[in-house]
Amino acid sequence: MTRKVEVVPHNRHWQSLFTDESQQLSIACGDNAIAIHHIGSTAIETIYAKPIIDILIEVKDLNKVDDRNMAIESLGYIAMGEFGIPCRRFFRKDDNSGIRTHHIHTFEVGLPQIARHLAFRDYLRSHPEAAQQYSQLKQKLAQQYPADIEGYMDGKAEFIKEIDNQASTL
Repeated sequence: MTRKVEVVPHNRHWQSLFTDESQQLSIACGDNAIAIHHIGSTAIETIYAKPIIDILIEVKDLNKVDDRNMAIESLGYIAMGEFGIPCRRFFRKDDNSGIRTHHIHTFEVGLPQIARHLAFRDYLRSHPEAAQQYSQLKQKLAQQYPADIEGYMDGKAEFIKEIDNQASTL
């Protein structure tokens, strides 16, 4: 199934959607969860984003996440395993009409992927000019690749690397 690539203006409800979901996920993950973070573009108030809430869960033991798949799936998620990124557990959630609403990226505490995601988010939150450049790039790419998520993602890759490099020097 081809998914439409759409970016929309920031929705002030995204934060409360994250908060509600994180409370349920905290229960589903049990005491293995150390922290639950709102990441991705929906966590940056000033920019356009795909309307999908990205959640990063830090856990004590990644293998124990697999034991909690049923609890997480009971919240409407599909367990995808590593889904192309080693040492990650990925989950996705669609609404009743098949529209993607949430992604969960689960990593064991201390892995560099956690720091990278948080640094990227925090950099864009504290650098409005860079955030607007990213927002404009996302809008342009969504128009250029309306049915090609790979093209859209590839088009963002260089900018993301640049921000990652700048954020890592802070």
